[in-house]
Amino acid sequence: MENLDRYYVALCQTDMPNPAGRDEIAGRVDKMLAMVDQAVGGYEPFFDVKLVVFPEFAHAAPIYPTAAELHDKLAVPIPNEHTARYHDKARELDIYIQTGTFLEKDARWPGHVFNTTCLIGPEGIVAKYRKVHPWVPWEVHTSPHDLSGYDDDIWPVADTPIGKIGAAICYDWLFPEAIRQLALKGAEVLVRVSAYMDPWGTAAPMDWWTLVNRTRALENAACVVACNQGASLGNYPPFSWPGGSMVVDYDGRILSQAEAGGGERIVVGPVDLAALRAERQRRRGHDMLGHLRMESYGGYRREIYPAGGGDGGAISLERNAEASRQGRRSLRGE
Repeated sequence: MENLDRYYVALCQTDMPNPAGRDEIAGRVDKMLAMVDQAVGGYEPFFDVKLVVFPEFAHAAPIYPTAAELHDKLAVPIPNEHTARYHDKARELDIYIQTGTFLEKDARWPGHVFNTTCLIGPEGIVAKYRKVHPWVPWEVHTSPHDLSGYDDDIWPVADTPIGKIGAAICYDWLFPEAIRQLALKGAEVLVRVSAYMDPWGTAAPMDWWTLVNRTRALENAACVVACNQGASLGNYPPFSWPGGSMVVDYDGRILSQAEAGGGERIVVGPVDLAALRAERQRRRGHDMLGHLRMESYGGYRREIYPAGGGDGGAISLERNAEASRQGRRSLRGE
């Protein structure tokens, strides 16, 4: 692929029944590959779609309450036959695909399940991101933070012909510190792969989805492409997801957005790297990355949520609750 500084992204919301076993994932991949064809081919007379993004839990949601059940019934290694199919499609269409998340198992970390998204291009998997902030207490996925000796890059940024791309997942985005790690590593396009449920979605007065996406864009002078799950209550109880997938520019302007209310949708929007790079080069005011006073942020030089909590085995609801209590005690200085 030639280097491009202007192109379009397609955000593909899904609304499908969640599989009970990993043998059902292939059918979901069939549907998502069809959406890729629709997005790239359907909009071809109007736009060059070069990045296609899917939401969190697009392959499987954590419908079981224990990591052991998720590991046995839904988790898959990466790479796998599904990522191979995305690779074939990316190579065929000369595009990049940010997969919806997989529940991932890794022989290096027996018993643990990661919530993982991959950026896949014509050359194969170029980045694999594992969710650092699971939505505690309900998510019993393991964070890389939970494992002593974890030595993979926790915040990967891929340098591609369509820009430097960094992804993070859903709850990660409520932590400015998390997304800033990607920006400080040069990310120009920040991808949010999300299943953000009602009432914290697109509707006032609790429209966290919109507020957070715009804020992360402007505070990092980056393009945000955010794909949210559109699943109905019947498919993903006990929650429903309002969709509202959006493209936001470096000043926090919403350039394109899916209609709120959830459901299966494709929305496209522009990514203008030329404008972003010019702004980053030119600005002396509102240059938040360049104006960081790192040495003054003493509050970050301590542990709050306890690290290494997964060393004793799989994460559980009880372990999440106790770790949250420890975090609150740390904040109070106890």
